[in-house]
Amino acid sequence: MRKILYLVFSMLVITSTYADTEYKIVNAFVQQQFTEEAPLPSILWLTDDIQTVIKRLIVHPYNKLRLRFWKQSLKTVWILDEVGKESPITIGVVVNQQKIQLLKVLIYRESRGDEVKHDFFTRQFDSATLTAQGKLSAHVDGISGATLSVRALKRMAKMALWLDRQVTDDN
Repeated sequence: MRKILYLVFSMLVITSTYADTEYKIVNAFVQQQFTEEAPLPSILWLTDDIQTVIKRLIVHPYNKLRLRFWKQSLKTVWILDEVGKESPITIGVVVNQQKIQLLKVLIYRESRGDEVKHDFFTRQFDSATLTAQGKLSAHVDGISGATLSVRALKRMAKMALWLDRQVTDDN
């Protein structure tokens, strides 16, 4: 019985530590994107209408009810998760004046394809916009062995650009 309790306690500590590490990574990314103190996060509720457009952009439903984002003037910061092959990839996307300023892989959980987290790959998204047809304006080269991760990042880039329009068109 003691061994089982020890095992359960150990798993809780490991899970708690991992969640704390994720929070710190995301928080640091957000803080780095603003010259002054980062604004408080805002919430975008993913209504049925929004989910319909998202589903068209990323070819599947996005299984969240709401998204947190940070907005200052014409700049928004989005933290998005998308499954590559089997596990979620957490990315940060900074959109400034409806162009991607920065796309960064914050947490990569897949067993393969981690080349997508390197700057040589993510720089391809810099200055990309969303076309009227819902596609990225920039060509993004694939990486052999990381096809599903590449596709996941492209989907999230499109989604962040579209979401940015929704919250910046309000002003």
